[in-house]
Amino acid sequence: MKEPVVIIGLGEMGGVFARGFLRDGHPVFPITRDMDMQAEARALPAPELVLVAVAEADLHPVLERLPEPWRARVALLQNELLPPDWQRHGLDPTVISVWFEKKPGQEAKVIIPSPVHGPHAGLLAQALAAIGIPAEIIDSEERMLFELVRKNLYILVSNLCGLEVGGTVGELWSRHRTLALEVAHEVLQIQQWLTGREFDEEALVGAMAEAFLADPEHKCMGRSAPARLQRALQQAATAGLELPRLQAIAREQGLTAPA
Repeated sequence: MKEPVVIIGLGEMGGVFARGFLRDGHPVFPITRDMDMQAEARALPAPELVLVAVAEADLHPVLERLPEPWRARVALLQNELLPPDWQRHGLDPTVISVWFEKKPGQEAKVIIPSPVHGPHAGLLAQALAAIGIPAEIIDSEERMLFELVRKNLYILVSNLCGLEVGGTVGELWSRHRTLALEVAHEVLQIQQWLTGREFDEEALVGAMAEAFLADPEHKCMGRSAPARLQRALQQAATAGLELPRLQAIAREQGLTAPA
């Protein structure tokens, strides 16, 4: 029998990975909200991997309470994830940018292969392969950062433009490309401020468009779109960035932009 894997958070995404690890021969130990992580870590101090599969809003509270024996074994998969999110906790995790969608009662739907980087990248890729989901192992931090920002652009551009025009990502790119490019430009300014890095905007927008065209029927706007817009504007206000297109969308939606 292979070494066990701990999964913190057993929602839709955690469930997909649990099935993959089980199919690959790893016992899976779930951690839910009402469990004591410290007690569980004493009982299982050396799992093969600790996958944190909680929602974005729960990530930092979980990482703050992460038991010491598990810190060197962490993998992260959250949306809007960037290096400062794990660096503030002193972690050097395996990171996967998930490019498959999982809704209740439906099988996972793959858009493009999911990039994964870090010491346990092979383990994650193998678990996904066991259930027919492709992953791509990334060999450098620089390239993985590009992939994380690419996914963030995809999520934020589709969600924020969706507040204004609705529809699908294929329609956004074919009918409202100017809007998509304006929003992408402003979102990328936030990403650069968050990471302290400059990025190749043309390459990132091209990579975002590739994902749009891989699943053109994907809906633009999810339930979290207003919250994503508010968070983006708060980050921009903190950074001192003027983002007129995002501010205009906020006004149209009746949202109050941070001062």
